[in-house]
Amino acid sequence: MQTIRLRVNEKVYKHLMWFLNKFSKDELQIIEENEEFLSIQKDLQDELNRIEAGKAEFVGLQQLDDELESTIRKYEA
Repeated sequence: MQTIRLRVNEKVYKHLMWFLNKFSKDELQIIEENEEFLSIQKDLQDELNRIEAGKAEFVGLQQLDDELESTIRKYEA
């Protein structure tokens, strides 16, 4: 699947969205660039930058499992 980004005039937006909504979810997915999307995008880019710079911290499966179990126990009580 390809991704495109458009800047659309308010007059055209409603008509464009009507047209795009005619496609099935398998054919086209509309991704709204709201504040939450942009925040997540920035966090992921920051994480990728840390990985590429060799500054990321990785954990093993056992450590992850232990931490998840500990968190679950904490909130079950």
